[in-house]
Amino acid sequence: MTFHFLIFLAHVLEAVAFSIPLLEPQEASASKKAKPCSGNTASTRQRWCDFNINTDYTTVVPNTGVTREYWFSIDQITIAPDGVPRFAMAVNGTIPGPTIFANWGDELVIHVTNHLQAAKNGTSIHWHGIRQHYTNPSDGVVSITQCPTAPRSSITYRWRAHQYGSTWYHSHIGLQAWEGVFGGIIINGPASANYNVDKGSLFLTDWSHQTADELYTYAQTQGQPTLDNGLINGTNVYNSTGSRFSMKVNKGESYRLRIINAAIDTHWKFMIDNHQLTVIGMDLVPINPYTTTFIDIGMGQRYDVIVIANQQKVAKDFWMRSIPQIECSKNVNVDNIKGIMTYNNKARTPTTSAFNFTDSCIDEDMSNLVPIVTKSVSSTEWSLMEDVTETKSNNLFRWHLNTTTLQANWEDPTLQQIYNGATTFAQSDAVIQLPRAKEWVYLLINTTLSVAHPIHLHGHDFFLMAQGKNPWDGSTNCMLNPPRRDTAILESTGYLLIAFETDNPGAWLMHCHIGWHANEGFALQFVERYSEAKKLIDSQALEENCASWKTYDRSYNVKQEDSGI
Repeated sequence: MTFHFLIFLAHVLEAVAFSIPLLEPQEASASKKAKPCSGNTASTRQRWCDFNINTDYTTVVPNTGVTREYWFSIDQITIAPDGVPRFAMAVNGTIPGPTIFANWGDELVIHVTNHLQAAKNGTSIHWHGIRQHYTNPSDGVVSITQCPTAPRSSITYRWRAHQYGSTWYHSHIGLQAWEGVFGGIIINGPASANYNVDKGSLFLTDWSHQTADELYTYAQTQGQPTLDNGLINGTNVYNSTGSRFSMKVNKGESYRLRIINAAIDTHWKFMIDNHQLTVIGMDLVPINPYTTTFIDIGMGQRYDVIVIANQQKVAKDFWMRSIPQIECSKNVNVDNIKGIMTYNNKARTPTTSAFNFTDSCIDEDMSNLVPIVTKSVSSTEWSLMEDVTETKSNNLFRWHLNTTTLQANWEDPTLQQIYNGATTFAQSDAVIQLPRAKEWVYLLINTTLSVAHPIHLHGHDFFLMAQGKNPWDGSTNCMLNPPRRDTAILESTGYLLIAFETDNPGAWLMHCHIGWHANEGFALQFVERYSEAKKLIDSQALEENCASWKTYDRSYNVKQEDSGI
C-alpha cells in the first residue's frame, strides 16, 4: 500500500522568539525531596502533596526517592476472550497485561524476558506517551532504540515518571502489540476535577479470530481487513459465547475511567447510556473539564473521564458502548461491542438506548481540549514553507512519503548507528536530523487519501495547531495554549498542523498508529540533538541486546518482512 502525504518542518532559530521557556525539568526543592506523600482525597483531587494541578510538570518533577520495579514475561497462550479460542501472545499470561502503577516522579525499572517459542519472535516494550526525557534508549522501539529482544533473553528498561495520568505499554515490533502484548500504565498525580473512585484502565480493542499476522497479507494486498469483534478490558460476547465486562457502581458516587484505544484499526465512539462523561485529561495532559455524551477516540489515544452514578431512577443496568466508526473501521460485530454499568450487585442485560451520534473518524473538538498548564506557540511565516530535500541545511523541509517509506533494520538500530559514529543515514531510514536545541519544529501533514490516520510522535507532547479537511487555508486555530498531546487524527483527505520543541535528545519515531500502516512503513524518524543523544546511549546494554538477537538470527535465519518497527 502506498501513502501520499506531505510533511513540512520549519524552525524558529532565535531564542528570543520563544513564548515559553525551554527548561529542563527541575527537581523539587531540597526540603521536598523524598518527602512522604499521601496523595489526595475525593474532595482534594487538584492537589498532590506539595504540588497541584497548576504545577508545570514539564519543568517541575517531584523527587519521591521511590523506585518501582516490575518483571514481565512475554508468553504464547491460547485465549478465548469472546468464547472463540485462538493463539495469542501476552504479558505475564493475561490480555491486557498487568498494570504498572507509579506516583508522579517515581523511577521505574522494568525487566522484560522473552519466552516466545516460535521462530522470528523477537520482542520489545514501548511505553506509549512516556516522554522518556533524557532516557531515549528505553523507548523500546526495535530498529530505532534497540534490536529485538530474542527468545530466552531479557532486557531492562529504566525511565522516570515526569508526567502523570493514564497511558499504556505495548510491543513495538511488527504486529505483536495486537496479538496481545500490551497493558496499562497509571501514574498517580493531581486531577482537574474531584471523583470518589478510580476504576483504573478501560481498554477498547478490536479482535479477530485469526491472528493479526495471519491478516497482514490481506492488509497488504486487499486493504483493510474486516475484524470479527471488539473487546472491553479483554472480554466480550460473540454469537452465544463469551461474557461481558461489567462495572459495579453505587448511587451518587463518581468514577474515574482511564479509557485507552489499543485497537489495530478501529476508531471508537465510547459512551455509557443515559450518563454524561466529564473529560479531565487526554494523552497524559490534564485539561479543563468539559462534559459530553460520548468521546471520539482514535488508535493510541487516551482519555480520562468521570461518570457520576446518578441515573438509578431510570434503570439499574446501562450499556457501556464501544462503537466502531464505519467510515474508517470494519467489524462484523459492530453493534454488539458492549459492557454493562450496573447499580445492582449482579449485572443484568440492559434495555437502555444509545445517545445519537454521527458516524465519523475525527478527534474531540480542539476548542474543548484546553490544557490546565498554559503554554503558547511562537508564530512563524507559513509562506516560507517550500520544497527542499532532507539533505539541505536551511531548516525548512517538506518530506514526501510516496513510494519511499521507512524501512529500518532490526539488526542495526538508529542508536547503534549513532553510537558507532554514523552522521548520515540511509534514505530508507527516513531520518530528519534536528541538531540544535531550543528550536520550534512545525509539521504540516497532508493526505489525499480518504482514510483517517492517528499520528503518534514519540518523545514529545506536540502542540495541536490546526486540523481538518483539505485545503488548509494557512490559518491556525490557536497559538495561545493549543491542545497538547502525543497522538492526533489526520482526517481523511485532510491536514494536521503540529509543533514541538527540540527539548529531548534522541532518535524518535513518528508514525501512523494503525498497525498495518506502521508495519508497511508509514513512519519517519527524528534524530534530535545528535551529540547529546549519543552520550545517553548505554553501549554495553545496547550491544548485549543486539548480540543476543544476532546469535538467535543466525540459528533461525529470521527474515524481516516489514518496515522494522
